[in-house]
Amino acid sequence: MRRSGQVMVVKKKTTAKVEAVVLDQEKLHMLLVSLSVDGGEDRVRQIAQTLQSCLELSEPLQQIQLVKKARSQLEALGEENPDGALLQACLHTLSLVYTSLQAKNQALRRAIASTLSSVPVWLQEHTLSNLSTCLSDCLSNPTSEQYPHVIDTVAACLDGFPLGEKCINKLLPEVLQFLHKGLSEYLHQNSGLTGRHIAQAQLMQSCLAAVKTSMVVIQRSQQTISAALNRCELEDTLSGLLGCYTHILTDEEFVQSVQSTAAMAVVLLIRSVMGCGDGVAAVVCSLLRSSAPGLDSAPRWLKQRCEGLCPSGRPLGVSLYLCHGALAMLSWKGALPGPQWEKLLLLVPNTLLDLDVSIKESSTAMVVARVLTLWSSAALDCLQAGGQPCPPRLQRSLRGDSELQRHLLEHIYSHWEHPLDGVRHQTRSLFRNLLLLNQQTGPSAYEPTEDPYVAGLTRSLLGLEWHMRGKYGSLGCLVELYGAGHLLDIQPQLPSCLLGLMNDQTLAPYASDLLERLFVSHKAQLVSEAGAADETATRDWMECWHQTWVSPLLQVLCRARLDQTTYILDYFLPKLLRCSPSSLAHMVWALQNTTPLCSTGPSGSRGALGALMTCLRAARAQGVVPSSKEGLWGGLVPLSLLQQALVHKHDQVRMDALGLVCESHRSTEAVTSQEMDLIRHFLPPNLNSQAPGVRQQTVSLLKKLLCRMKDSTLLLQKRLTQEREQEQREGDQHTLHLYKEFLCWLCEKLLEVLLPGSSFSKCIMSLHLLCLLGELFTFSTGPDVFSLGEAVTSAHAQNVLYCIANNFLEVKQLTSTLLRQIPPSAVGLQVQERMCVVLQAALDLSTSTKPFDSVTAAHLLNLLLHHSDLHPNMFPALLHCAQERGLDFRPPSSSPTTQPSEAVILELNALAVVQFLLRLLQPEVARSKSSLLQAAASYPLYGRVYCITAVLQHLNTESLSQTLQWRRVVSELVAVCYSISDVVSPVVQSSSPEGLIPMDTGSETSAGLQRILQEIQPRDTNDFFTSARELDTHCVDDRTPTQTTHMPSVNTGDEGYRVTAQMVLVCCWRSMKEVAMLLGQLCQSMALCSTADPHSGLITEEQVEGVGLYFRQQLLQSRHRGAFELAYVGFVRLTDMLCRSGSPALQQLPARWLSEVLEEVKSSDPSSKLCATRRSAGIPFYIQALLSSEPKSSSCRLLKMTMRELIALAVPSANRTIDSFSVPQVHALNILRALYRDTRLGENIIPFVSDGMQAAVLGFTSPVWAVRNSSTLLFSTLITRIFGVKKGKDEHSKKNRMTGREFFTRFPALYPFLLNQLEEAAATVESDSGQVKLHPSLFLLLLVLSRLYPSPMDGSTSPLGLAPFMPFIIRCGRSAVYRTREMAARALVPFVLVTQVPSTVHTLLQELPAQPGPGIQHNHIHGTLLQVLFLLRSYQTDSHRPLPAGSCITEGLCRRMWLASRQNPCEVTRGAFLDVLLCLCGPKISLLDEVGALRQEALSTLMASELVTSDSSSRTLGLGGTQYLLSLARVALSASVDIPELWGGPRPASRLLWCLLQHPQFEVRELALEGVLRRLQEEAEEEEEEKKRPEWLDAATLSNLTSLALHETHPRCLAKVLMVLRALSFNRALEWRDGTQILSQEEALLRLLAQDSALSVELHCAALTLVSQLVVQLVNSNPQGVSAVACLPEWASLVCSSCGEEQPVEVKLAAAEVLVSCTVPVLTSTHLPLGLSTSLSLWKSLFMLLQDEDQDVRDSASDFISNVPAPLLSTDVTGALVCPPVALDAGVGLLCRLFHTWGQAAAGVLALTEWLLGDKEAGEEAVADDAPVPDEEDFLFEKGDLNLWAEPVQWLKLLHRHISALVPAAKQTGDSGIAGPDRVRQIGVLVTRARAQALSAQRALDCLPTLPQFSSPMEHARLVLRHQRTTLALDVLERLR
Repeated sequence: MRRSGQVMVVKKKTTAKVEAVVLDQEKLHMLLVSLSVDGGEDRVRQIAQTLQSCLELSEPLQQIQLVKKARSQLEALGEENPDGALLQACLHTLSLVYTSLQAKNQALRRAIASTLSSVPVWLQEHTLSNLSTCLSDCLSNPTSEQYPHVIDTVAACLDGFPLGEKCINKLLPEVLQFLHKGLSEYLHQNSGLTGRHIAQAQLMQSCLAAVKTSMVVIQRSQQTISAALNRCELEDTLSGLLGCYTHILTDEEFVQSVQSTAAMAVVLLIRSVMGCGDGVAAVVCSLLRSSAPGLDSAPRWLKQRCEGLCPSGRPLGVSLYLCHGALAMLSWKGALPGPQWEKLLLLVPNTLLDLDVSIKESSTAMVVARVLTLWSSAALDCLQAGGQPCPPRLQRSLRGDSELQRHLLEHIYSHWEHPLDGVRHQTRSLFRNLLLLNQQTGPSAYEPTEDPYVAGLTRSLLGLEWHMRGKYGSLGCLVELYGAGHLLDIQPQLPSCLLGLMNDQTLAPYASDLLERLFVSHKAQLVSEAGAADETATRDWMECWHQTWVSPLLQVLCRARLDQTTYILDYFLPKLLRCSPSSLAHMVWALQNTTPLCSTGPSGSRGALGALMTCLRAARAQGVVPSSKEGLWGGLVPLSLLQQALVHKHDQVRMDALGLVCESHRSTEAVTSQEMDLIRHFLPPNLNSQAPGVRQQTVSLLKKLLCRMKDSTLLLQKRLTQEREQEQREGDQHTLHLYKEFLCWLCEKLLEVLLPGSSFSKCIMSLHLLCLLGELFTFSTGPDVFSLGEAVTSAHAQNVLYCIANNFLEVKQLTSTLLRQIPPSAVGLQVQERMCVVLQAALDLSTSTKPFDSVTAAHLLNLLLHHSDLHPNMFPALLHCAQERGLDFRPPSSSPTTQPSEAVILELNALAVVQFLLRLLQPEVARSKSSLLQAAASYPLYGRVYCITAVLQHLNTESLSQTLQWRRVVSELVAVCYSISDVVSPVVQSSSPEGLIPMDTGSETSAGLQRILQEIQPRDTNDFFTSARELDTHCVDDRTPTQTTHMPSVNTGDEGYRVTAQMVLVCCWRSMKEVAMLLGQLCQSMALCSTADPHSGLITEEQVEGVGLYFRQQLLQSRHRGAFELAYVGFVRLTDMLCRSGSPALQQLPARWLSEVLEEVKSSDPSSKLCATRRSAGIPFYIQALLSSEPKSSSCRLLKMTMRELIALAVPSANRTIDSFSVPQVHALNILRALYRDTRLGENIIPFVSDGMQAAVLGFTSPVWAVRNSSTLLFSTLITRIFGVKKGKDEHSKKNRMTGREFFTRFPALYPFLLNQLEEAAATVESDSGQVKLHPSLFLLLLVLSRLYPSPMDGSTSPLGLAPFMPFIIRCGRSAVYRTREMAARALVPFVLVTQVPSTVHTLLQELPAQPGPGIQHNHIHGTLLQVLFLLRSYQTDSHRPLPAGSCITEGLCRRMWLASRQNPCEVTRGAFLDVLLCLCGPKISLLDEVGALRQEALSTLMASELVTSDSSSRTLGLGGTQYLLSLARVALSASVDIPELWGGPRPASRLLWCLLQHPQFEVRELALEGVLRRLQEEAEEEEEEKKRPEWLDAATLSNLTSLALHETHPRCLAKVLMVLRALSFNRALEWRDGTQILSQEEALLRLLAQDSALSVELHCAALTLVSQLVVQLVNSNPQGVSAVACLPEWASLVCSSCGEEQPVEVKLAAAEVLVSCTVPVLTSTHLPLGLSTSLSLWKSLFMLLQDEDQDVRDSASDFISNVPAPLLSTDVTGALVCPPVALDAGVGLLCRLFHTWGQAAAGVLALTEWLLGDKEAGEEAVADDAPVPDEEDFLFEKGDLNLWAEPVQWLKLLHRHISALVPAAKQTGDSGIAGPDRVRQIGVLVTRARAQALSAQRALDCLPTLPQFSSPMEHARLVLRHQRTTLALDVLERLR
């Protein structure tokens, strides 16, 4: 028991269950009587008494102790003790108890086994006899229920129990007969369990146990079996067992684990019978080949049974499992016994590889991969056997260059990208074993790294693209076996390459794993090479290692974008530091010495400071950084740097700095005062973080700090209780005091921000952290060490309570959690009046027309329920509410005699609330039957139902005491759900629920609504719209609208509701949703009434089945997506419950319902009620729910049956008529789509992908549009299912593709299908006739094929090669349809290996006509040119080397240059030929070695084209003319802008550029300007010391550009030219010309401002940035005289208007950039160049941007702080990049200091006070409208202009703080300042305005209903904000007066 206790200490959460002996009364009485016999020796009597006590006890641990005591007593018996009846009774008792124990009593069973084994030698025969007798009794005639127990007992006897093993050997015939009988019984039972998944799964477990036990029996009884084989009885038994194994193997209903074990049993039995000679291998070979002739060496009975495994049509899995059995059950260690074993060893992989291309299930692929790895291990065992040499044939077959190894490598390449992790892992293990096999069989003369096979394999692997995940594991194997140096010699840039891949989430784990293997291996190699050298040599190899691995890492960390380095921090950096902790010092030194720490790297990077934080954080988390006791992390980083990093602009830098503070290697490390100060510095500006990932990281890191604080507190308290030195005690007490101060500060700071109007992000962060505090430290108010409850005031608690009204569900949930943690006295809900008000608010919200109000109501009700102090008050509050509503309500009563427990109190409260809500709901449902409009307008039904569901969800329904009352409630709830459904289902089951009711808010709508609702009763079917009815507009009762729509309004009393279609529809579909959720909750959580005890449960089987039928009706007939999707959620809960219920009738319901609905789908026609539109509406959901209830580990019989039937329906057939069949086909396609999308079906759906793809492709040939539409959707889903979700922006990237071998290996049936379909489609594309013939499926076929590509690792003679597809794809390029030609070109690229591109291009060029002539087919020419173009582009991307010499491509193009000239009348082919020329001539490093001649030919063609020469014919270009001109323009851009020096110098370049910019086609001008802009940006990025104007940009071009800026009319072109001019004027002033006229900067500015830039966002941004750049240049040139420029106020107005909340993000980003650039010359200039008013408007705009909702805008605006001159900054702010909240605070402080500098302190105070008061217009409107209560009912989901990040309250407080600091300075300015008459009058006006606004706000607040925080939270927050504005403004004004 001591050992067990030790385990308990290590694993606190898991305790082994021990159960007592349970015997039936008769056996127990018999044993007790036998042990009570008088007589016998004293020692024997003591044993008997011990066992008697053991049987009488019920405590299992005491029983074990007594059995152990009996063991010691038995061991003490000597031979002198007589073998009497009492001793026999003791032995019999132990034996009987042992054989009676259940499987879960393992501890007691082991104790008894130990006792029986330890009897003295002289007593062992008697013990064996007793145990044999008891076991024999068990084996004789057991019932079917006893089989598992007896099998378990037999297995236990063989599990480390020698006496038990002897017993089994003694009873071997009986044991084997019993096992045969048991297996036969299981096989019989299995056939009758169809549809009962749980029972079937249990049977599979029993069957598996029986097969395993029989194997162990046969293994342990080899000698006994060999000796007794000639006995007919034993042969019959073994034959019967073999028959059972064969049945299991060939019956596909059995799960794989059972079949695999049965195969092992077959091989084991054959080995046991035939020994280990060559005959065994011969028999197994015959079984694998499925050929009977090889079985002759076996005994006759064995041969007969084995022939049952050799039929021709046996399942594929038989061979697979037999291979596994042969490898697992035969011994492969040492030399092989004979030639048949050698044959068997080579036959196994060939059998498996044959299976590889024919299996479909992923689980079977997993078994194949595992067995192949097992085979490779067995082959290694054979080769590594010492002594005899390996047979030559085997050695040749297993060598690296052998045929078998080649096939195995192809298997690896096909499966290393498999979706199952297990398959990928096994292929990696197989690859490693193949390398080892090559080592064992290769020539010993080779050094490992000089082996040409290994070198070639390494090069080919490194040459593969890095997106192939399997490549990483294989390279890792090479590193493991040959060292990192082997790979680094071949590819030295490997570390940088792998680090570059770490920004891809899917590749990062693989890349980091390979990197770790590389740098660990590299370090080991360097150490071994250096040997035991001196310190200098160690430093040298460390320097080499750092240069290889650390330097690339630091470069990436400093310069890469933050999102690219996330995974480096997660995966790579910790591993590197673990490998070399000393490298941290090198990293810190390198980062501090290379660049200034505060400087930033490229845009979006973390810079050196961020990189330093990243490294230090990772090091501290790994325990590499020294402890805090040695100063702040060993003095590695100054405190000021850390403070900068904690408020850095970039999220990840802040998180790394916070991680450095919070994370520690020791959980009990004390938190220092410096660390607490750093958290105080970090928290306020970081609470309002908009990014969910940052919030999550912040909470996680602070949790680590708080846990550290908690653990170290416990340690400190423990130390204080021990006697220690006084100084030590004082230090510990001081630390605890600091902890308390910090925690109280944290608690108060978090509670303070939970105000009305707080942003969602701040609320969520504060609540998360407060919940953490409550969880770790508790909000106690008692004598606790911290007493955090004292920090929670009543006001704080009320603010927390009001957070429940927040619209975000997560905020509500966290608030509910927190309210249960804070002291109840602070919340105040135990006060009767307060609780009544909250309860009333919850009940009112439950009937709100706003859906989120019902969620608030549910949280309030659950809050009231879970306050255990409230029990005395809960019932009176409910009775009070009932009386107010005139409701007859009696709360439930409990037993008056006993004091109810907390659980019973909660149950009674919940029961009362549910009953009360039910009493309210029932009359509302009754009223809604007469008027659905009234219900929708005043009491939507869904709110009450949602509240009931929420109450039940929080209730533990497994231990309810008020069973009778709950049963009544359940019945009433089910009935009311059906009633609600009857009311609202006509709307959601209408064929067009969304458009059912006219969307109109006029007063006459009500009558129309009511007429339509009456008209659609009863619910319609699909044939309703085949004979449409018109509404009778005359015969409507005039009283209807009056009765149904003019209800009193809640607020006004006389204004009627305006019922919109939206309100009615929301009422209906949400009611259906909540009904579904409630019914699902009832079925899932309420105990089922059993037939044995009808009084035990709460819900009956009949009710459950009724709910199932209800869901069936809703899912099959609802048309509204919201209704049936949520009915599906409820139905999933029901099916989940059905499968796990103990009722056989309920277990079989899913299978029955499934077969019924499939029959209904098969027979559906246009008159069916099944919805044939809306993607079959709820039918797919219904079938999904039924199939997902089937256990994944089962044989998935229902899924297979359903898929077979659906595919049969979906695939078109010749003998079906179109009209009668189209509806079932549409249903089948839609259902298949849903099933392929369902991730829960996992890999079980993969075997049917091929059939689904065939159905989708063939569905396109249907003449019915609905079938084609559904086929499209199915095809799209299958593409995603096969190739995975899009892994990159370019969908044609190889990341989104698959090798042809892998694709056709996984889906072999698609190979002949796609090839045949493509051949058929290609035959229709010939366009010689001039007619368009479009094959329906061609586009789909090309789309699939374009997703494939040949692997360079494929063999040349692959049976699934892609070569047969190529001729058909090339032929598709002749289609008359442009898109088809393009798709064919794209699809051809993957089918041509890189090495075959030159020859293929040459062949294609030969097909082009050499000269113009009659009968030329331009479609052929265009298709061929596109194929050439796409092939060349792919070669350019993949090859990185020029085309080989002698490819004749240049000659071929020069001979066909007429295609680009005017001799070719087709503009489309001219354009395509030019694109080919550009591909070859455009790049600096061309694909062709001799490209000069081709460029000259192209240039002459270009100069003779329509682009340069203008005549009448060039103006009338035909179809494709624009495309042709753009192709011309691209070539011209290459010659004039990109590389003019390679085309012919500046003269033609200047001419071409002039032609491009002056071209009449705007597309050409736009393309030219884009090219110029791109080139300028490239030149700007080149780091040259002397930047001079490029040669191609001469004065004429500049003049042309400035003129274009003033006269261009097309918005996109104008935007581009303005961007070009901005790039040109960045470092130098431009000379502006308008034709020949030279303009000054001011004139140019005026002309540009006069342009209308509102035509597009792009134009607006371009104009704004260029104009602002000109203004900055003007101000810099003359700071004092610039105020005379007339247009500056106009510019300022443009900037301010661009900062508005309503502006697009792009405009606001441009405005932020402008304001940042204006910081020094305009905003902070001491000269006030624009005057005070204009400057203030710009500052205000900057502050608006710093509070914008878009994070990019805020971050961009916060950059202004880094441009502020250092003397103007306050001491606590550095010039580094800071986060927006810090920038905002610093900005307002800076503005106040500038008021001093400008001498405008008084004016500044008044201006800022006006900011406090808000807009004057808004204030006047508020005063005019005393009680603005908007009619919120009209628009349910209108949210208005909400900024979810900005916090006006916090902005006002910040502003007020800075103004208050400025007031004393304003007062000191004398008469000209605040005391001047103008100022006094201005103050008076502001005071009057503020008081008027305050009075208006207070009146409006008084008009709101009770608890407005719940009923109208947004309006309340708005009024509170307005009131606070006036309060703070009046405070400032009072100080001034």
